Amino acid sequence: MARGITQDQVNTAADALLGAGENPTVEKVRATLGTGSPNTVTRMLDTWRSGLAERLHKALQLPDLPPEVGQAMTTLWQLAVGHAERLLQARLATERAALAANETRLAEERTRWVATLAEAETAVTQAQTRQALAERACANLDDQLRDSHALRDDLIQQRDRLQATVDRQSGELETLQAEKTARHAALEQERERTAAHIRAVEDRAHREVDRSRQETKQWQQRVEAAERNHHDAIRALEVRSEASLKQLQKAEKEVARLAGQIIALENMLAAKAIAVRTKPTSRSTKAPKAIKVKTSRSGARS
Repeated sequence: MARGITQDQVNTAADALLGAGENPTVEKVRATLGTGSPNTVTRMLDTWRSGLAERLHKALQLPDLPPEVGQAMTTLWQLAVGHAERLLQARLATERAALAANETRLAEERTRWVATLAEAETAVTQAQTRQALAERACANLDDQLRDSHALRDDLIQQRDRLQATVDRQSGELETLQAEKTARHAALEQERERTAAHIRAVEDRAHREVDRSRQETKQWQQRVEAAERNHHDAIRALEVRSEASLKQLQKAEKEVARLAGQIIALENMLAAKAIAVRTKPTSRSTKAPKAIKVKTSRSGARS
């Protein structure tokens, strides 16, 4: 029940509307008073209408008129009042039906709003669940990122060790090349000394020709044996060099493969972080930049 609404106020407003030639409906009375609930105003209007006939009867008592005229006017007024009351009852029934329809509509809307609120609460619960899952996923991604950084550091250490091995093998190869060059120079000197000795022997007397030829043959055999040894040593050096080169290439391929795995892992982590950041309830996560590792034939990082 609205505050400040009395029966007298409703009666006064209804009388004023009736005196102005208007039908005192619930909405008009409420508009006149500026307040009041529909149920309260309806009940008070019913009370006003129930006392309207009695008040009209008192107002129609005209002692100064002849009885026949007064009776005729009273009968006419009662007919008019009855007709007006029937109209008011019909309008009141219509208004009550409209009010009932409004109440039904409001009840349906309230039901829909309750269902909508329940759905919203369910959506909030689901969003909170997704947020918790996203936070756990972010924590897992952070752990994976730390693991990937540790793996990257380990790969860098392995690359450095492989680079040290390659440098050492390159030094050994250079040493072998220097030894090969030194041996070749020594063989050339030996050949020159042998040729000079042969020329000196040929200058000797013809009687020493056979002996000189025999010595020359022996020297030639020594030279051939030295050349064979030289070729064998060169071949062994080449085999070792090829093996070192294959090992170096294999190490480079392994470093490149591991670097590719690091890039793929970091790209996947960045994509997951972006997907989580785009969700309205998920926390913003900054995706790490992919670290590219490029190896040349010497294994250096660029």
